[in-house]
Amino acid sequence: MAFLLSILVIALMIGALVDIITRDDAQVRFLPKMVWLILVILLPLIGSILWFAIGREYSEAGVRMPRMRRAAPSPRPQAPPPAPHPVDTRTTEQQIEDLDREIEEWRLRSEIEKRKSDPSPDADS
Repeated sequence: MAFLLSILVIALMIGALVDIITRDDAQVRFLPKMVWLILVILLPLIGSILWFAIGREYSEAGVRMPRMRRAAPSPRPQAPPPAPHPVDTRTTEQQIEDLDREIEEWRLRSEIEKRKSDPSPDADS
């Protein structure tokens, strides 16, 4: 007899858990769904009975009708998402060539600056 009672309690608990999980938040009364889940898991018989008695909202003629919900607070204005990083579509070889050109350009600029600051003796002749 105790085995049969245990099977009935487990079946009632599983039915309540499935009903809680599949039910829309607007059709859950008095407590949030997560609290109902914890209640049914911790107290299977009492939690399941309470769920079917007062926790869920029954609609007329078997039609599910969501109840009116309280207005949610307006969301805070969010900062715009950061700009995506630029994507370089060049191949590795092209990037290396560009770097080599930049290095050569900087070398030539430094050489020009050096010549401007130090007049060579050839310029006097």
